[in-house]
Amino acid sequence: MKGIVFSEFIEMVEQRFSPEVADRMIEAAKVPSGGAYTAVGTYSHEEMLALIAELARLTGGSVDELVQAYGRHLFTRFTQLYPGFFEGVTSAFDFLQRIEDHVHLEVRKLYPDAELPRFDTVQRDAHHLVMVYESRRPFAALAQGLIDGCLEHWGETADVRTTDLSEPGITRVRFDIVRRSAA
Repeated sequence: MKGIVFSEFIEMVEQRFSPEVADRMIEAAKVPSGGAYTAVGTYSHEEMLALIAELARLTGGSVDELVQAYGRHLFTRFTQLYPGFFEGVTSAFDFLQRIEDHVHLEVRKLYPDAELPRFDTVQRDAHHLVMVYESRRPFAALAQGLIDGCLEHWGETADVRTTDLSEPGITRVRFDIVRRSAA
């Protein structure tokens, strides 16, 4: 995983909890990097799993809830760090459908060694989008948080139902995203 994902996670922990909690989390996780991440560096996803597990232990939060909160935080940061990805995009569905063929294409230009998950999307109708997340890493909850952050960014509300389609060694989750009609 790219270092930016780690450094943004540490930043979220410092903001949401405290710098002391972040330090205790890093120390207790005993990660090989010692918690020193560069944005362009590459680190094992196992480090992220260890950090998340320690944060859950320290805060009493659930791993999935913390990872989803991080996904929402990360989406907001992406809008600030990479505003070009959002130019000309008019809705959450519009953006979500662009992830694989536009956003990930540009990310690969910036970070050629990035191991990105795959997102297949099908828009069933104006209110229903199906996204399938697939990765060798178990971060479907992060994808859920990013989806939630995307919906929040465009001020849209939706019901998101997940279906786990994973197999040994592959995390695959289907997200059925159904926009709610404006009241």
